[in-house]
Amino acid sequence: MEVRVANVRKEFDRFPALRDVSLDIKSGELIALLGPSGSGKTTLLRLIAGLERPTRGNIFFGEEDASHKSIQERNVGFVFQHYALFRHMTVADNIGFGLKVRHGPTRPSAQEIRRRASELLDLVQLSGLEKRYPAQLSGGQRQRVALARAMAIEPRVLLLDEPFGALDAQVRRELRRWLRDIHDTTGHTTVFVTHDQEEALELADRVVVMSQGRIEQVGTADDIYDTPNSPFVYGFIGESSSVPVKVEDGQVWIADRPIGLSAPQAPEGQATLFFRPHDVELVDGCSGCIAGTVAASRRVAGTRRVELEIGGERQRVEIELPVDHPAAQKSRVAFRPRRWKLFPAA
Repeated sequence: MEVRVANVRKEFDRFPALRDVSLDIKSGELIALLGPSGSGKTTLLRLIAGLERPTRGNIFFGEEDASHKSIQERNVGFVFQHYALFRHMTVADNIGFGLKVRHGPTRPSAQEIRRRASELLDLVQLSGLEKRYPAQLSGGQRQRVALARAMAIEPRVLLLDEPFGALDAQVRRELRRWLRDIHDTTGHTTVFVTHDQEEALELADRVVVMSQGRIEQVGTADDIYDTPNSPFVYGFIGESSSVPVKVEDGQVWIADRPIGLSAPQAPEGQATLFFRPHDVELVDGCSGCIAGTVAASRRVAGTRRVELEIGGERQRVEIELPVDHPAAQKSRVAFRPRRWKLFPAA
């Protein structure tokens, strides 16, 4: 099922939570809505679900305008962060609930509901637990039951709101891989909300980066990480350092000297240089480089992260060094970014 969000605005007490948002989601695609708190990602998910109505704009399921249809009429499956399972129902009854409450000819027989619940228990790897109650399950198992319940109604679109937010890091990693496998098996059009960039980049076919009610960038994990299109995306996705610079005669300058980076296409004037801490090369001497004094150093897995003070205003940047590098506090380190991007100063 294709989903199209067309020029949607959503206001709460005249406050715009979404500002003219448009997004095309392909049938069978796994999409992540990623952004900080208040970016509008959960509001967008709730609008797709039918839990909220747009102030302006439209939401289409295929060619059908679903903007004012209920969640039942849209036939979407919704998975919440805190499971929302019925504590007094067994696992099997929780999974079959959406089918059991259907009216008229769309309601399957009790036998068919049991068969469907059993089939989904196999899919989510919980066979044999159908008679247990939610309190007898781990957090990861409860979330699997919640996903099975959402899939039981054979939804046109599957929506997940921070599905792993209540789980510890190890369980989150395991369930991420499992959710990707489930998606590849079932082929549901799936949209999930997360503030965890690692989760989004690992799981999604495409990532939608949001900020302040707007979509900043849409693309694959590689697109978003390697070619961010704004200072916000560069700073939000992955780790980065930034330095105020100026562009003069096609060269990048810090203060009164060039740093060995050529930018012939960049507009002249003030700009901000962005680079990743691991994407630097160390240089000897400094005829065209960035040099700074080590202010702090820490071990991070198999590398060493070093904070350098550069320039006269004690601007700090972070770079990654080999773990056995002899950088000590107050020593001098010179480097040059290998991959970098300039954005004009705001």
